[in-house]
Amino acid sequence: MRCTAILLFAAGAMLAGCASAEGQYPSLAVRDVERVQGRFEPIESAPLDVPEVQVDLAGGLDARLASLLTQARAAHEEFVASTPAAANRAAAASGAAIGSDAWAAAQVALADLDSIRSRTAIALGDLDILYIAASVQAEERGAIDVVRERVIAIVSEEDEALAQLRARVR
Repeated sequence: MRCTAILLFAAGAMLAGCASAEGQYPSLAVRDVERVQGRFEPIESAPLDVPEVQVDLAGGLDARLASLLTQARAAHEEFVASTPAAANRAAAASGAAIGSDAWAAAQVALADLDSIRSRTAIALGDLDILYIAASVQAEERGAIDVVRERVIAIVSEEDEALAQLRARVR
């Protein structure tokens, strides 16, 4: 009921605005200053200057990609080898008070795993630089994509393992 009254009031107010005397409002016709005059010419622009991205490709792209994948896999193997000890410390710290010896030992073990993971992430960062350089210079990046996806999968696996261990310690 109240909503209907508000709608009727609003409709009446709008109709009252339409019922005003003619000649009080300016014409909506196009004025002289609004008419198009002259010619519009496109502005000449300088070609886009794409800077070359410097990357270290000593030995070629394939050698660099193989080196980065080897670096990531080596760091991942160390991560996998260090995970059981960190998992034991995290299990011991489960439910322990923050600041306790078990909690501190678990934090140190998780920090060690983070450090190892960062070495895998460094390889991913270098792959990202190669990927961006190839994209900017409109070069083929298929080989970079393949290695980059493998390293992303490794980093994601390590991130998941760290998240699970951190969840135990809290």
